[in-house]
Amino acid sequence: MRTARPLLPWVVWSVAAVAYAVAIINRSSLAALGPATQEHFGIDATTLSMFAMIQLVVYAGLQIPVGTLLDRFGSATMIFSGGLLMVAGQIIMATVADVRLAILARVLVGAGDACTFISVMRLLPEWFAVRQLPTVSQVTGLIGQAGQLVSVTPLALLVGAAGWATGFLGVAAVGVLITLLGAVVLRDRPGTGTLLERVTGRPGALSRNARSLATPPPTGVVEMAPPATGLIPVGKPPRIRALGFWGRIRRLLRIPGVRLAYWVHFTTPFALNSFVLLWGTPFLVGGIGLSPAAASGLLSLTVVSSMVVGLVLGPISSRFIERRVWISVGIAVAIAACWITVIAWPGTPPIAVLIVLLVVMPFGGPGSMISFEVSRSHTPRSFSGFGTGLVNTAGFTASLLVIVLIGFVLDLQGAGSPESYSLGAFKVAFAVQIPFWVLGITMILVEQRRTRRWMDEHGRRLR
Repeated sequence: MRTARPLLPWVVWSVAAVAYAVAIINRSSLAALGPATQEHFGIDATTLSMFAMIQLVVYAGLQIPVGTLLDRFGSATMIFSGGLLMVAGQIIMATVADVRLAILARVLVGAGDACTFISVMRLLPEWFAVRQLPTVSQVTGLIGQAGQLVSVTPLALLVGAAGWATGFLGVAAVGVLITLLGAVVLRDRPGTGTLLERVTGRPGALSRNARSLATPPPTGVVEMAPPATGLIPVGKPPRIRALGFWGRIRRLLRIPGVRLAYWVHFTTPFALNSFVLLWGTPFLVGGIGLSPAAASGLLSLTVVSSMVVGLVLGPISSRFIERRVWISVGIAVAIAACWITVIAWPGTPPIAVLIVLLVVMPFGGPGSMISFEVSRSHTPRSFSGFGTGLVNTAGFTASLLVIVLIGFVLDLQGAGSPESYSLGAFKVAFAVQIPFWVLGITMILVEQRRTRRWMDEHGRRLR
């Protein structure tokens, strides 16, 4: 007789994935509101880029500390804390007109966002079998992209129709609902209670009897107790001194596979992040000359493309484990080729060329998820949260630098405000991405060779 598969892992994952989608809404809430933000606060392009820059500095800078806290306190606590921080940030963003307070709001949003993604990724190995992880990870990213879709079109329409405060208070309200839902549903692993159960000290039967999809079903075999060992002297095990913060970093970075995962994440998502988080709408409206509605439609295309690729890439990376790094390299090369074509095109590129760019560039989002599979294959289990945080800093460090450099180059050309935007200025500004692709792809090739040699020397196999 077939044993029923447990349902709780899918419920936990669904709520965690929705929490990640809400974090993406918060992260990219200025994506389609660049010109509106400049008008609301009366700021230039460099100051506008500071909003995204500070948010990403906080996000990237907190990844490793959050990873340390994650290994100590668990995913449910960190997701709840992150949700509260993002709610506070959006309430401030909705109600202030001072740029300094708005920057504080983005700091809080960045801090809350930093707590969410790696906490969700930390949950997956506890509830799913290894063979399921690549697909579940990609679908998690896909659901997150749905949150980006919300910020690109519905939020922009809401702000335009009901006003700035209403739009951002609406985001805060959604955050409150999902944060409370997580407190009563999310469990760090089978056998542990929800955050609410742990606070009240009353774990429910569902939590106590929970079973992972990686756990074999009960077989009915009675296990015998081990033989008595009363006559065997037991000595105290030697105390192992816990590694400090920098000790953990040094230990992980000595593993070539962790460095490889870092560079995979560095190289694949920064073009998409810089475009969708800030510079997409200014480029399409102020550079190409599209209407705001048409620009929002094309930005929505990037989200749909990323979602479709995520569905396909999960099974592929699961089936071809040995080739998953080369898949990420191919994605980075394709994105670079599309951007170089747009930059080098004389005059305004045809709409077909732009559509190809906006379809191919989102491959970087699902492509960056491969880095976490590479990291999981090489990171010791006790360091998994810390390792995920370390790898996750890479792409957002690159995104941060690209976002700031684009704004800086626009201002250098005297094209730092919506009235002075031009296609030529944007082409020069977006060319700052090229050195990042060259550096990232070079380091992937170097670390891939080192990783293969290290695995041969230690008799390791990918998992």
